Amino acid sequence: MAETGRGVVKDLYVVAAEKARSGWQILRQKGPTQVQFWVIALLIGIGAGFAALFFRKGISWLQETLYGVEDVRLMHSFAEGLPWYLILLIPICGGLVVGLILHWFTPDGRVRSVADVIEGAALADGRVEYRAGLASALASMITLGSGGSSGREGPVVHLAAVISSRVSDWIKADGITGRDLLGCAVAAAVSASFNAPIAGALFALEVVLRHFAVHAFAPIVIASAAGTVINRLEFGDVTEFSLLDGGTLQFYVELPAFLILGLICGLVATVFMRATFWAEDMGNLAQRLTGLPRWVRPAVAGAMLGAIAIFFPHIIGVGYETTSAALTGQLLLHEAIIFAILKVAAAAITIGGRMGGGVFSPSLMIGALTGLAFGILATALFPNQSGEGALYALAGMGAVAAAVLGAPISTTLIVFELTGDWQTGLAVMVAVSMSTALSSRLVHRSFFLTQLERRNIHLAAGPQTYLLAMFRVGKVMRPMDHENAAPEDRLLTLIDQGIYTDTNATLERALPIFERTGLDYVPVVQLAPGDGPPALEGALFHVDALKAYNRALAATAAEEHS
Repeated sequence: MAETGRGVVKDLYVVAAEKARSGWQILRQKGPTQVQFWVIALLIGIGAGFAALFFRKGISWLQETLYGVEDVRLMHSFAEGLPWYLILLIPICGGLVVGLILHWFTPDGRVRSVADVIEGAALADGRVEYRAGLASALASMITLGSGGSSGREGPVVHLAAVISSRVSDWIKADGITGRDLLGCAVAAAVSASFNAPIAGALFALEVVLRHFAVHAFAPIVIASAAGTVINRLEFGDVTEFSLLDGGTLQFYVELPAFLILGLICGLVATVFMRATFWAEDMGNLAQRLTGLPRWVRPAVAGAMLGAIAIFFPHIIGVGYETTSAALTGQLLLHEAIIFAILKVAAAAITIGGRMGGGVFSPSLMIGALTGLAFGILATALFPNQSGEGALYALAGMGAVAAAVLGAPISTTLIVFELTGDWQTGLAVMVAVSMSTALSSRLVHRSFFLTQLERRNIHLAAGPQTYLLAMFRVGKVMRPMDHENAAPEDRLLTLIDQGIYTDTNATLERALPIFERTGLDYVPVVQLAPGDGPPALEGALFHVDALKAYNRALAATAAEEHS
């Protein structure tokens, strides 16, 4: 009887294993069904949630170990009592470790973050780099744990994208599925980082996927909810910041002040973004002029941060203690102004010095300080028409962050979820709308899209621009043995006239040739090394290039409206 029972169990195991293998093969060959896709989205949400949790816990552990602080939420208060040489040396050592990690595991010594995730969604079927992504996450954790003045959302978003990219490769997901899984991972990471499920889902749609397609909404919400559950199991259902009770807003009389605050925050956000890019340019220039090894650059940035932190430890780490003080009105006017200026400088040094981290948390702190300074002045000038000065800090926090991220919808919601205050929504929305409207005219829509623009990746203008960069001429051209190939003698004549395009060029570079010459086709060549003559490969017909472009536009429109 026992032998018979074991035989039945063995047969059941064999059948189950065979079914599992068969199901896996079908999943990889034909892609997931809708139910399978939602299950995968849930699993990715759980994985990204745990990744965000471990990243946050890792930062806390490093700060506790390196600085000896017991409560990392009171980091700068504790650091005020430390010896000056520790405050100086810790970020230098952290920067040195970061530099070595990036030197060994990335091809360019650059930390990957949200901009690379946006690029992966638009141009790489929802995939990002594995090796460089994992190295960037580790480097950013060390940066934030050792005193770097940036945020944790950028590294967490990219780390989650690494997880979804691996899953997409396992199941051989197509572009639409890969992008949707990427959105699921991003939503879960943001939700788990900030206990903000609504904002996490909308951030993935608004910032990363940059559309609100219905087919992507349900799985992204599922993943976002999963990430939030991971956060709440560890930290409980609590908000990141606490506000004072009893704040009131004199809506109709006071709204013009929030319009002005929004414009000021748009300018502050622009200054912050341009300061960061300027710091990066200066770092690149210093490297070229001095021959400084790239792995030393983060250590130099760490030395600069340590020198500032000796006198102003408020810049250390994410800066939530100072942000909370601003939201509760515990700072004086001159303190708010000075801390905002120093945070801009410190965040620019951290990111421009290639130490890693994100820009969301610094923009929250800078915005809260800007709003508080404005609120102190407004309530002093018009005491009878103004509410609490701290309410301006809340609006400023959202306005600067929205302008930096280029995400007015999700940022407005994340501010509410971070604070639990839904009563001042109109004031926050007014300030956010004005700041994003102004800053988007002064940069390429957001910090992330401007980063990509500086790398000659033109996503800010929309798919009508960046889709051309996805097609190589060699994939669209007609080879010489094509039944409708162009006449060879005519092609050789055009080559002699200097009219041709490289087989590895993109349509973005090739199409202007048609506009300039008025030709129906141009020769496609393989450039020879040195001064050798180009080898004729075929011809790129204008109509073929336009057909490929139109098909890509149609596919993009179908995805965005499905």
